Amino acid sequence: MSILGLKKKQPKTFKVKVITMDAEMEFSCEVKWKGKDLFDLVCRTIGLRETWFFGLRYTVKDTHAWLKHEKRVLDQEVPKDSPITFHFLAKFFPEKVEEELVQEITQHLFFLQVKKQILDEEIFCSPEASVLLASYAVQAKYGDYDPNFHKPGFLAQDELLPKRVLMQYQMTPEMWEEKITAWYAEHRNIARDEAEMEYLKIAQDLDMYGVSYFSITQNKRDKELLLGVDAQGLHIYSPSSKLNPNKSFPWSGIRNISYSEKEFTIKPLDKKKDVFKFYSSQLRVNKLILQLCIGNHDLFMRRRKVDSIEVQQMKAQAKEEKARKKMERQILSREKQMREEAERAKEEMERRMFQLQDEARMANEALLRSEETADLLAEKAQIAEEEAKLLAHKAAEAEQERQRLEVTALKTKEEHRLMEQKMREAEQLAVKLVEQSERRSKEADHLKQDLNEAKDAERRAKQKLIEITKTTYPLIAAYSNPPPPPGPENVDVQMEMPAPHRLDFKDPDMKRLSMEIERERLEYMEKSKHLQDQLKELKSEIESLKLEEQQQIGPYNMRGYAEPPYVAPHSNRNSAYMAQMAFFEEV
Repeated sequence: MSILGLKKKQPKTFKVKVITMDAEMEFSCEVKWKGKDLFDLVCRTIGLRETWFFGLRYTVKDTHAWLKHEKRVLDQEVPKDSPITFHFLAKFFPEKVEEELVQEITQHLFFLQVKKQILDEEIFCSPEASVLLASYAVQAKYGDYDPNFHKPGFLAQDELLPKRVLMQYQMTPEMWEEKITAWYAEHRNIARDEAEMEYLKIAQDLDMYGVSYFSITQNKRDKELLLGVDAQGLHIYSPSSKLNPNKSFPWSGIRNISYSEKEFTIKPLDKKKDVFKFYSSQLRVNKLILQLCIGNHDLFMRRRKVDSIEVQQMKAQAKEEKARKKMERQILSREKQMREEAERAKEEMERRMFQLQDEARMANEALLRSEETADLLAEKAQIAEEEAKLLAHKAAEAEQERQRLEVTALKTKEEHRLMEQKMREAEQLAVKLVEQSERRSKEADHLKQDLNEAKDAERRAKQKLIEITKTTYPLIAAYSNPPPPPGPENVDVQMEMPAPHRLDFKDPDMKRLSMEIERERLEYMEKSKHLQDQLKELKSEIESLKLEEQQQIGPYNMRGYAEPPYVAPHSNRNSAYMAQMAFFEEV
């Protein structure tokens, strides 16, 4: 066994892990591969042709470094891990993204990297610009805004704004989402690549866009400064401000750049200007600065030359691709619009169908209600017909009643006329009776006067008789009987003696007068009785007429007819009638 056989065989390959902005890839590389071999493999894998903007970055001793193309991968200060991790990132930035970035993949990688730098606050961005950039990022991710699909809260899981902006204002995530959505709704019909390009066009105007910062000192004892390297040139900043440089060296004004150990020298094109020297903390940093300066200067000079055939072909292909995609988007937009219109028409038809169904259902319900209403109306019509017949019957009865009442009214008028005639006759009779009573009163007064005269004559006659008796009675008594003893009995006899003589000595005229008076009194009593009977009969007739009249008036009021006319007696006639009634009652 030879000594060479005892040695371990060296591996012919090594593992590499490449992390892009949106993917991770692992490759098995040969030991002899240079940095360019690995870089070209990654570019072919992702389909990238604009390779001059990108590089493979790795970390060594807390410092970022870029993989060199001309040296072998394992000969550089790459980590000894397995797999070796590289980050595929943009190393150089264009001056005008719209003119220089041709491929869509290139735009997409730049968009993702710049977006991450803004969110990580490596690039300062104002709150207003942050919200606008976030709206384009949402458009690139979600497409056109659809309020039916993009409900409130659909951005809750997305990181869209820097933490500095979120902490600067006391606003809830819902309020930020509302502001972003308001801008997002205005980006309708913008494709993803167009939205990403709009994002980069806004971002390239930011002060810290595409600038790589390094800590330097102008002299070894001076305070620290910041060196910025970008597509425009070299810039010197104070540590407190990365936005406004204190001094700038454009690429067009730089004649030479070199370093020696930690010293870095910038020679202006104008020899009259002083050479600018500064110091870095490490030699590795100076190498990195020089590498970035060379690459940015080459791109600066390349932009000002005619494009190479490769670039021209790329731009033509990109133009054709953009035109083709634009046409496809237009066709897709038309198809989408037609689909939306078809969906709207379908929804309208469905809505119309549902509306017609509702109308049909309502019509059926209305028909059922109409049938029920018709049945009800027929029943009501039958009831109305019966009521009409009943009303006609009642109207006939009312007409008969009216005619009967008219006849009754005529009878009542006739009875009133008869009653008035009887009243007039009673009045005439009363007048006659009054006249007779006056005449009888006068005759009674004459008779009383004659009676008083007769009484006076009788009294005088009695007086004369008593006087005659007194003169003749003692003589007769003396001759016929002895005188009685004195006592009460004798007194009474003497007082009663004149009576037989009174009856015997009445005057014939007195008798005749008394008989006439008695006869007239009897006649007067008979007439008075006859008159009272007539008055009672008249009263009963009046009461019966009043009762009949009330009974006749009652139905008029109950049926709603007008009351029959009633002719009231004349007031003078009433007063005369009342006076006669009072006189008859006294009699």
